[in-house]
Amino acid sequence: MIDIKTSSILKISGIRLPDFKTCFLASKLALLLSFAVPASAEITSEQNNLITEQSMERIEVRGIRASMTASINTKRFSDAVVDAVTAEDIGKFPDSDVGESLGRISGIAVNRQFGQGQQVAIRGASNQLTSTLLNGHTVASTGWFDQQTTDRSFNYSLLPPEMVGDIEVYKSSQADIAEGGVGGTVIINTRKPFDLDANSLFFSHKQDYGTISEEIDPEFSGLYSWKNTQESIGVLLAFADASTRYQRNAIESNIGWGEIVPTTFEQQRERSAVNAALQYRPTDSLELGLNIMRLDMQANNANTSLFLMFPDDKEAACEQWNDAGTCIFYRRDASDSSPGWGQTWIREASMDSNTLDLDFKYETDNYTLEGLVGNTKSDGGTNTTANYGFWLGQPSDFAGTYDATGEVISIDIANKVFGAEDFNGALAPEAWSLRKQPNSDEETYVKFDITVPVDIGAITAIKTGISWANHDVKQESFEGIVNPEVVAKNASHYYSGTVSSGGGFTLPKPILDAMLNDAKAAVTHFSSDGQVYKSGYGTINEENLALYLMASFSVDRIRGNVGLRYISTDVDSDYYQLNSDGTYADDLSRSSSSYSDLLPSFNIAYDVSEDVIIRASASKVISRPNYDDMFAASALSGYADGVPGNEVVDRGNIGLNPFKAAQADLGIEWYFAPEGLLSATYFIKDISSFITSEQLLDQSIGIIDPDSGEDSWTVSTKKNGSGGLIQGVELQLQNGFENGLGYAANYTYADSSAPADYYPDQVSVFSDSSRHTVNLVGYYEMDEFSARLAYNWRSEYMIRELPGYYGNRQHQAYGTVDFSSTYSITEHLAITFEIINLFEADSVQLGVAPDSAEVKPELKGDYPVFSAEGEARYKLGVGVRF
Repeated sequence: MIDIKTSSILKISGIRLPDFKTCFLASKLALLLSFAVPASAEITSEQNNLITEQSMERIEVRGIRASMTASINTKRFSDAVVDAVTAEDIGKFPDSDVGESLGRISGIAVNRQFGQGQQVAIRGASNQLTSTLLNGHTVASTGWFDQQTTDRSFNYSLLPPEMVGDIEVYKSSQADIAEGGVGGTVIINTRKPFDLDANSLFFSHKQDYGTISEEIDPEFSGLYSWKNTQESIGVLLAFADASTRYQRNAIESNIGWGEIVPTTFEQQRERSAVNAALQYRPTDSLELGLNIMRLDMQANNANTSLFLMFPDDKEAACEQWNDAGTCIFYRRDASDSSPGWGQTWIREASMDSNTLDLDFKYETDNYTLEGLVGNTKSDGGTNTTANYGFWLGQPSDFAGTYDATGEVISIDIANKVFGAEDFNGALAPEAWSLRKQPNSDEETYVKFDITVPVDIGAITAIKTGISWANHDVKQESFEGIVNPEVVAKNASHYYSGTVSSGGGFTLPKPILDAMLNDAKAAVTHFSSDGQVYKSGYGTINEENLALYLMASFSVDRIRGNVGLRYISTDVDSDYYQLNSDGTYADDLSRSSSSYSDLLPSFNIAYDVSEDVIIRASASKVISRPNYDDMFAASALSGYADGVPGNEVVDRGNIGLNPFKAAQADLGIEWYFAPEGLLSATYFIKDISSFITSEQLLDQSIGIIDPDSGEDSWTVSTKKNGSGGLIQGVELQLQNGFENGLGYAANYTYADSSAPADYYPDQVSVFSDSSRHTVNLVGYYEMDEFSARLAYNWRSEYMIRELPGYYGNRQHQAYGTVDFSSTYSITEHLAITFEIINLFEADSVQLGVAPDSAEVKPELKGDYPVFSAEGEARYKLGVGVRF
């Protein structure tokens, strides 16, 4: 459904597509328009001026086939190794989740947390090594979950897909793209008013049903774009709002205390987004732009767990042990004295991300000057955290067998159903648990680029630029000072009815608002001068400067670019020094560090024929350390929490060097049809520096835990490692047919090897790296109806969160099937139906560390450390477009 008229160049969602016959006769001109094909005639500079913006026609992508064609052409006419995902229409991205759409690209694997594709890993590198840019600049991002670290990754669950025009994924580096992506760089482009017809209007409403939560939730989105007939001024407004009740049923393990823990995580997500864009073109040469993006998520949640306590005599009850010495099958009889322990963690949580930037472009015959100035800021974390717990049930309820011999724990006991009436006493918010943990992230940035067309042998253009960014990150942890008059209340005040849980259990359903209100009432104030605050306090100020020079070249059938980027970083961290007696100093200390580097890059494409391209690249790339690893503070956790062996001191390292790699690609691409592509690419990343943690158990640090009476701590530090290699192959095949059918398939093999000694788990692969990734998409599109069925699968991969609560474990192979369809009732009205995770694939994670590793017992010997039941989501919607 693309209407190709007489123009030589079409613009589809901001992507310029060539009329192939014209381009074949004018390849020298094509380079200046960011593409090239083989040439058979010489073109003069006067002829070059004949193809101008006036000969371009702006049209919009409509439908699956048009989207895939636009994405193919992004790849085909780029000098670098690039893949893309393009919106099928205004407000219609291929998936209801941006992260899931990225997972359709070869070489990309999605890390799913809490039901959404939150982060992506590229070509076997950790998702922490993926750089994400919004319209060409970084995006401030924090998390809402207090058990997750402060990192540099962007949380894709914040960004509604309806606001995205297209996404480009640069797998190779080039000098004019901001450093930071060892795995690759993801550039998300939102829509602009000059790209759309005047008075474009879109509105959609969906109803979202989850098979575990069994709730129906609403989603809304809309867009209006206007420009005058002269295209000198344009305005775009877009919004999205979604309210989702999410539930995750799981079984966790905590051998140090509760052995096996059925748990239910419930969250009320309120996601809203607003985007306003203004474009102004006062002259043919000058264009100005203003872009405002506000993303917000309220994420209040309750995590209800039932700790199935050990039998009185665990060794006598155990009938089978694994090689790591952990009981994996035991039998409990009714004579044991302990009931279970029921508890609920509640969090008032949120995160946002707000961006405002100004851009300009001044274009003459002799040069093009571009600039960007802006600010991005994010606040997130928990405003209130509290725990409610007490003995639950009777000892006889827990008589039966506990089988951890497989990948998912099987529990067969006398009773699995519990309500508020089964608590053995009154409940109140636990004083030790009352906290708030806010985080903030802010960056101010400036960027200028100038491109000069030249005629120096094969060199056709010189591009140079400078960028500067000042980045501030802050984390805090406030201790709640408790009102001594807090009175415990009957469990029925905090729980009403029941909720399904992991392992076939039914647990008391928490009343989140009642728990939050009483937790807030129990706190007279939050302390900003105690030990909790000082141990959790940390700031980082990072100032980054980059200069680059890049030359584009074209000769005969060869095109590409070569460049050099210089980066310089100065970083400071404020913290409270930990004293030898376990207290913290009263005054702040500061530690500083700096580093610089030269990053060369080279990209070349050779047009073997009109339809076949051989492509190669080589570059040096870096990713800066995560902020959580750089905080100079020494933070104590598990102190006086009643959990034996849970005492940890985590020490950051401001002097960490970046993750560094030398990488190269070699690939061949055959464009055998307008929608047809067959390609194969070999890639390699030689790792010279990476960041890891060192964990030492049973360390004496001079601090005695008041509960255990012992000075025995797990000490976790961060350090640089060296060595490691990632190499692999990407294969792609896709095509569409006149009968409306089409397909896309890709496979990625990534062999990721890291020195085992650099990880506490002693597993010799990089984090988040799957050896095999497969994507299969089949679609049908004809007239008023279109449908798509997609399968995404990745093999096992390591998740590393030490010294955090969940530790380092291996996520087992995971595959999902998704379905989407659209029926256009009229030209302006359409009905949509989507299914996400059709077969409800479960998330299964094992502790795979060898016996010699210094980690918790459940992280060894293939112990089933965590499993979550998969949820399918069904969405029915209606969309209106003018």
